[in-house]
Amino acid sequence: MKTTASLLALSLICAGFGARAEAPDQAAALNDYPTAARADYVFGCMTTNGQTREALTRCACAIDTIAAAIPYADYEKAETILRMRHEAGGYLAQEFRIPASNSMLKQLQEAQAEADVSCF
Repeated sequence: MKTTASLLALSLICAGFGARAEAPDQAAALNDYPTAARADYVFGCMTTNGQTREALTRCACAIDTIAAAIPYADYEKAETILRMRHEAGGYLAQEFRIPASNSMLKQLQEAQAEADVSCF
């Protein structure tokens, strides 16, 4: 009886180690935003919201909320579309006003709205 309990305990311990071994992969999938991209967002956000410690905390919260809602590849595409719409003129900007672009921007806007509610 003691050996059965020992085997059960050992099985549970091994299962726990297996779950921990998978955790870094899951964390990497959820945290696919490069540090530089997060820092750029926080710097821009702080420029808009003040250069205070409170703004730093809120802006960091905002990019974390956005990162939880949108994979980095989609975020990067939406940011490029926004930049091209604002900086490029004429026919170049028209290439970024197609329905597919609008749906990518909508996804980003919804994530930003969620971040505003959660963090500000």
